Amino acid sequence: MPDLPPGILYLAQRLPKLAIPPTIVYVLVLVLRSRLEVDIPAWAATVAVVLSLPVLLTVKIQWALFADHRAAARHGAVIPPYIPDQYPGGLGFLLGAARENALGYPGEWVQQICEKLGYALTIRVFFSNRAILATQFDDFEKGSEIRRRLTPLLGTGVFAADGELWKFHRSMTRPFFTKDRISHFELFDRLAGNAIGQIKARLREGHPVDFQDVIARFTLDAATDFLLGSSVDSLSEGLPYPFYHTGEKPSHPKKTSTSQFITSFSAAQDLTYARIRIGDHWPLGSFWKDELKDHMKVVYDFIDPMVAAAVKKKHESVSDKHDDNLLENLVHSTEDPIILRDEIMNLLVAGRDTTASLLTFAVYMLSQHPDVLRRLREEIVAQVGPSGQPTYEDFRNMKYLRAVLNGKVLVTSHIIKLLNGTAIETLRLYPPVPTNLRVSKRATLIPSRSPGSKPIYIPQETRIPFTVMVMHRREDLWGPDVLEFDPDRFLDERLQKYLTPNPFIFLPFNAGPRICLGQQFAYHEASFFLVRFLQNFSTISLAPEAQPLESRPPAQWASSPNQRVRNEKIKPKAHLTMYVQGGLWVTMDT
Repeated sequence: MPDLPPGILYLAQRLPKLAIPPTIVYVLVLVLRSRLEVDIPAWAATVAVVLSLPVLLTVKIQWALFADHRAAARHGAVIPPYIPDQYPGGLGFLLGAARENALGYPGEWVQQICEKLGYALTIRVFFSNRAILATQFDDFEKGSEIRRRLTPLLGTGVFAADGELWKFHRSMTRPFFTKDRISHFELFDRLAGNAIGQIKARLREGHPVDFQDVIARFTLDAATDFLLGSSVDSLSEGLPYPFYHTGEKPSHPKKTSTSQFITSFSAAQDLTYARIRIGDHWPLGSFWKDELKDHMKVVYDFIDPMVAAAVKKKHESVSDKHDDNLLENLVHSTEDPIILRDEIMNLLVAGRDTTASLLTFAVYMLSQHPDVLRRLREEIVAQVGPSGQPTYEDFRNMKYLRAVLNGKVLVTSHIIKLLNGTAIETLRLYPPVPTNLRVSKRATLIPSRSPGSKPIYIPQETRIPFTVMVMHRREDLWGPDVLEFDPDRFLDERLQKYLTPNPFIFLPFNAGPRICLGQQFAYHEASFFLVRFLQNFSTISLAPEAQPLESRPPAQWASSPNQRVRNEKIKPKAHLTMYVQGGLWVTMDT
C-alpha cells in the first residue's frame, strides 16, 4: 500500500470511512422497503444517499461549534469572529490564499481582512504570541498535521519535532552555539572575498549581478562548513547571467552534484510549503506521483556520505581533540544516521535560507535608501577602515549597523532573554519566516490585548497560524510610519514607545523556549558580509531590465492602498522562507 500513488493511497485510506453514512442510509432504505413496505421513490432514495455524508459533516461541525461556544461561555471567554466565506469548509479562504501566493503580495490580502475584522479571527490567526510562544508554551505545539507535512523534508529534526524529541534535538545542538563557535570570521572572510571577487568580475563584463544567488551560495558554503566541516564550495560554480544574455557563458553554473542539490533543496521547500497550505489533502494535487521524493533523493545522496564519514571518523579517532564542526559534535549524542541527517537538514534550512533572505532584502533596502547606505558605509569605514577585517568588538561598537541588521535593545534582562537583545529593521519589514503555526494541545485561554476584554478561548487541537510579516507591519503596534524603512526606529524614542513595553511584536527569530539557537551566528555572518560588501561598493542600484518578465511587480501593485506594495520594485515571495522571485539583480560602483 505505501507504494501506491499518493492520490490512490489518499482515497484508499478515506473511502471506507466516507462510505459509512451512504451505506447506512442505503441499507436503511432497503429495510424500510422490504420489511416495513414503505414506498420510497428511487429519486428520494438517491437524494438521501448522496446527501447523507454532507448532512452528517454539517451536523458534526455545527455541534462542535456549539460545544466550543458553550465551553468558552463557561470560562468567561469568547471565540473570535469568523471570517466570512462564500464557500463551505473555508474553501474561499484557501482559494484567496492560493491567489495571493500566485499573484499577490505576501500578507496583503490577510492584512486587509484583519483591518476590517480585527487581528484575532476564527480561522484562528494572529493570537497573542507571548502566550503561545512563551508564557503558555506547554499548551501549544507544532501538531501532528504539520509534523506530517514537514517530515518528508526535515524528518524528526528540531523544527518538526515536539515534546521530548524536540528537547532531545535542542539539547544536542545547543552546546555548539557558543561565542567562539559562531564567530567564524576567518571562514566568513574567505567566502566573502570569493563572492565579492566574482561580483566585481561580472560587473567588469558589463552585466548586472543576481545578488540573491550570490548570497545564497555564500550562506550555503558557510553553513556546510560550519555544520559538516567541509564547504560544498557552491561559489566555485560561477554566477548566472541575466536571462537576456545570449553570448558564451563560461562561468554559468554547471550541473554538478552541488548545483543539483541546491535545485532540489529549493524545490523541496516549495513543495513542502504548498503542502502545509493545503494540509492532509495534498495528494489530490499530486495524484499519480510524489514529486518530493525525487528531490529528497538528490538531497539525501548529497548529505548521507558526509554523515557516514563523520561517524566513521569518530570510530577511527584515537585522540581527544576538539570537534571541528557541529556534525562531529552530534555523533557523540547519537550515531543514528537518520537522526543526524534530519538535524543537518533542519539546520541547513535555518542556516542558509534565513541569512540569505536577510542579506538579500537588506541590500534591496539599501538600494532604495542611499542615505542609509551612505551613513552605514561612513560608519564602517570609520570603525574598520576601507579594507580592514572586522572583529567581534567592531560589531559591538557599530551602532548604525546594528540598527540596519541588529539594533541592540538595552532594556530589562527579561526582555533581553526574550529577544536575545536584537531588533532588526530589515527583518521587521521582510521577516525570513513570514508565517508560523502552532496547535493547541488542550483547551486553553489566552489573554485579550484589549484591557477589560474577555480572554480568548482556544479549543483543543486548534490550528493557530500567525503571520509575523503582518504583525511587523501593523500601525497600531509600530506607529504611523510602520511601512517605512527606518533603522533609526531602534535608536530613538520609538524603541521605548513601541518595542520595549511589548517585545513580542517583533519575532524574526521566534521567541520563548523555541527561540532560534543560531540567531547570533546569523547576525555575525550577515554583519560580516555586509561590512565587507560596503567596504568594496559605495552605491547599489537595481537592474530592472535583468529581472525576468514573470518576476516583475504586477501593474496592479501600483494602485494598491498599501504604501509598501505601491513602492515595491521587486516581487517578494515565500515558501518556508522569504525570497525575491527571479532574483535580486543589481549593479554597484566601487
